[in-house]
Amino acid sequence: MTTGRARRRIVVRGVVQGVGFRPFVYTTAAELALSGSVSNDSSGVLIEIEGAPADLDAFAQRLHDRPPPLAVVESVEVQSVALRGGTGFHIADTTRSSVGRTLASPDVALCADCARELRDPGNRRYRHPFINCTNCGPRFTIIASLPYDRDRTSMADFTMCDRCASEYGDPADRRFHAQPIACPDCGPVLAYHERGVDESLAQAGAALAAARKVLRDGGILAVKGIGGYHLACDAGHEAAVAELRRRKQRGDKPFALMVPDLAVARSIVEVDATAAALLTSPARPIVLLARHVAGAPEVLSVAAPSPSTSTDQVSHAMPPAGSVAPDNPDLGVMIAYAPLHLLLFGLPGDPPGPQVLVMTSGNLGGEPICYDDNDARARLVGLADGWLSHNRRILVPCDDSVVRLVDGLELPVRRSRGYAPLPLVLPIPMSPTLAVGADLKNTCAVAEGRYAWLSQHIGDMDDLATLRAFDDAEHHLEQLTGVAPEHLVADAHPGYRSTAWARRNAGARPVRLVQHHHAHIAAVMGEHGVDPAATVLGIAFDGTGFGPDGAVWGGEVLAAGYKDFRRLAHLKYVPLAGGDVSVHRPYRMALAHLWAAGLDWSAAIPAVQACPDAERAVLKHQFATGLGCVPTSSMGRLFDAVASLAGVRHVVDYEAQAAIELEGLSRGVVDDTRGYRFAIGDAENLGAEPAVIDPTPVVAAVIRDAAQGVPAAVLGARFHEAVARLILQLAQDFAPSPTPVALSGGVFQNALLLARTRRLLQDNDFPVISHRRLPPNDGGLAFGQLLAVSAG
Repeated sequence: MTTGRARRRIVVRGVVQGVGFRPFVYTTAAELALSGSVSNDSSGVLIEIEGAPADLDAFAQRLHDRPPPLAVVESVEVQSVALRGGTGFHIADTTRSSVGRTLASPDVALCADCARELRDPGNRRYRHPFINCTNCGPRFTIIASLPYDRDRTSMADFTMCDRCASEYGDPADRRFHAQPIACPDCGPVLAYHERGVDESLAQAGAALAAARKVLRDGGILAVKGIGGYHLACDAGHEAAVAELRRRKQRGDKPFALMVPDLAVARSIVEVDATAAALLTSPARPIVLLARHVAGAPEVLSVAAPSPSTSTDQVSHAMPPAGSVAPDNPDLGVMIAYAPLHLLLFGLPGDPPGPQVLVMTSGNLGGEPICYDDNDARARLVGLADGWLSHNRRILVPCDDSVVRLVDGLELPVRRSRGYAPLPLVLPIPMSPTLAVGADLKNTCAVAEGRYAWLSQHIGDMDDLATLRAFDDAEHHLEQLTGVAPEHLVADAHPGYRSTAWARRNAGARPVRLVQHHHAHIAAVMGEHGVDPAATVLGIAFDGTGFGPDGAVWGGEVLAAGYKDFRRLAHLKYVPLAGGDVSVHRPYRMALAHLWAAGLDWSAAIPAVQACPDAERAVLKHQFATGLGCVPTSSMGRLFDAVASLAGVRHVVDYEAQAAIELEGLSRGVVDDTRGYRFAIGDAENLGAEPAVIDPTPVVAAVIRDAAQGVPAAVLGARFHEAVARLILQLAQDFAPSPTPVALSGGVFQNALLLARTRRLLQDNDFPVISHRRLPPNDGGLAFGQLLAVSAG
């Protein structure tokens, strides 16, 4: 056994700053009687450690195996160096090296320790709206640049008092080097402004009391959170919800809900163990969950010990108003993640207030979220009756993330707060590259080496304000990661604003274009670390994507690798008349499918009834002549058509509304028939042209069954089963074992379809990959764009 001493230099890379890593190193070294130092620098955490070799080995093992809860350790690099001697262990100042890269932490929800202190009248941070520690609080949204030090965050505006400075400098304290550390004596302050009143309330208790009163009285409150402003109202107050919907110009699009604790969440939605863990995770996303069963008792929340509740608090909550999410099977629910949110709901002793709040992004429909105070006061003046704000600047806007669960597995719908800017591992090393994503649900991404960083959700690129938000997000992402892109990559659609942005800002750098559905499949391949030499059978089903033949693709079967793809089959083309007009009016897509199938436009068909006579005549002329039409193979538009043919939805207020309502009706339906079947072209004789998937038998069967009085729920269930069985048939025709089947595109946000498809494929021994860390919609497209050019 070695009895001498040794000294080692250790570099720990990953998400290791702002997560309590240095105090963890300090206490671990003390336990093992090791001497040396630890510091942050641009490459991660640097450690010089000296002692017995066995203890040094145990120390390095703990770094890798037992890091702090919020840390993500990418690597632990150990190098032997010359002995220097000395006693004790100390924490050194941050250094600025010219190599390496630190990974920034996402914003982290309030921890249990801080929640207890928030409720403790004997604690000096009792009711402090900005309480945080090393294990929780804002990160990404307050960071200007790395390394993560206070002078590089918006907390640089606040000078620590002596007591906070003492905690900040004490390695044994939970707030050691917690950059957002503050208390009522030295931290940010709340302010309440009422519409039409010049004076503001700057005392925290009075500001919160006034804000709660607005909510109790059925008003609309603008609340400044971690990543931007929310608009809030009492979710059980029908008139308040309807008024917020009117002011926000939101149509029927569902609102997200916020509750104070898990008990209240359980009272309005179905929460199993997996959902509970996700709702209370450090990310605290909005989770889409089935509404609570009808006839359940009135909500009675007896708060249990948790990060956001008190054992002596009992609160009553009204069920959400019907207009929160009309005709939608799910509710989007999140648990309060910031101390200000808990104070808004109220602590013991506060007057009772609403325990279920609508909490939607502070903006008009289609605009980016407000995060700057002056901008919010201007843009929200017609939307809010009062403003609850504070003077801690938000440097990076960040919407709430949205997740759903399918068979107990996470399916991201929007990846933003709590997840961005955590990197994803690339299966192929890349030179510095920027991907600009698509025009809907836009995110951008940068990559270098083996990592890619996706931005937070930016939004739809159809508004000047969103384009400005894209500029800011892209610039900040480069600054945060240190990636200086040498190449740009964009969608092949010639009319995309994101693609135009890439061309305008490329300068002398090359811009490469990637076909939309190839990027979708590359994204899910990369997420699962598929080998660069492998080929998958890609099922890319979505609403819209530009095809090389000039058509609107969206029902695609691809033999795909990262480098290229071959189109094996696609949904039969039908005419898309008037572009977005037909997207917003599903009855037009129903008529297009009837026309393409050679079926009569009988007045008994609900979709035909929904179309005005004059419009019907124009459509008939357009379909016959091709005037103003573009062919589309979109599976998303087929879902719209079936929803209209079944009488479910003829006009939509938001994307995929018809398909969402059809899915909701179809859940839980038990159907003993074989369902419907698509016709597929001869796969064995596939030549230069891809096989065509003909939906005519399905469309005809829907019309027949509807005419016979079959309920829309059964029609929908049979249609979902038909699409799932179509995918199985495509796998049997085109995927020789053991070719993986990759599922991507916005249609696979449909939980019923995704679950049934995965089960059928797995039961028939097909390896299947689907999204777990990125959305299947265009929010994950930038990652796929990076991968598609990395192999080129």
